[in-house]
Amino acid sequence: MPKVKLLNIKGEEIKDIMLNDDCWLIEPNDSVLHNAIILAQASLRQGTQSAKTRAEVRGGGRKPWRQKGTGRARHGSIRSPIWVGGGVAFAPKPRDYSKKMNRKERRLALKSALSYKVRNNNIVVLDELKLTAPKTKEMLTVLNNLKVSNKVLLVTDELDEKVFLAAGNLDTIRVITAEEINILDVVNANYLVVTEKAIKIIEEVLS
Repeated sequence: MPKVKLLNIKGEEIKDIMLNDDCWLIEPNDSVLHNAIILAQASLRQGTQSAKTRAEVRGGGRKPWRQKGTGRARHGSIRSPIWVGGGVAFAPKPRDYSKKMNRKERRLALKSALSYKVRNNNIVVLDELKLTAPKTKEMLTVLNNLKVSNKVLLVTDELDEKVFLAAGNLDTIRVITAEEINILDVVNANYLVVTEKAIKIIEEVLS
């Protein structure tokens, strides 16, 4: 089992804790991890773009002028894509970008992402994350104590309003609960800061 240090918000070491091998120290499956990232990104696409083709634009039912003898180029409709106000060639239509992946693969992908964080020593485990006031300055102090910065994912066992508000002005920090942990947030973060209770919740779900 991988051993990590349990710290308090002052950055002081309290003890060592053991992590579950099945969740935090598996052999990462890069192929499944890649597919899961593509799936997560695709699910964020709305797919609501839409434009009208020449068949859907109003007007243009009559030939604008006769075929020959005018000296002008031949045209059959004023709603052709080359006309101003005409339809769009190969117009985009609403579509569903979502992909499918079974539950075992999704869990394997998340375990792989978490295992990379442990292997690269990019995980910090806290005994608890409590602030006296919802102030950005306090959050920055905690992060400095933990020696983490730039794209930090804070995972707590429950949503603390003070912690959430304190991190609101910091665009490089994201706060989620253990139930909300997902592949994109884990992969995008340089550091994973998790509370001890959140560790147990994650292990319970993924085991």
